[in-house]
Amino acid sequence: MKTAISIPDAIFVAAERAAEDMGLSRSALYARAIADFVARHDDARVTERLDAVYAGPPPEAAVDETLATLQVLSLPAEEW
Repeated sequence: MKTAISIPDAIFVAAERAAEDMGLSRSALYARAIADFVARHDDARVTERLDAVYAGPPPEAAVDETLATLQVLSLPAEEW
């Protein structure tokens, strides 16, 4: 897809130099740069969501007394 963007002259010149040094076309350089930016941005969103999950206090773990009793009874008797 073709698109037109405006960037500062200094960034354009640096990008042209980088593309030449890397043996890439200008389009390939910009495509790689945008893909890298998007991938890092997606990683940051995942981290933000995980931080939100773990930021609060842990949920209270309710112990079901009947289940606990059945679990204890299911264990073989052992002498200590």
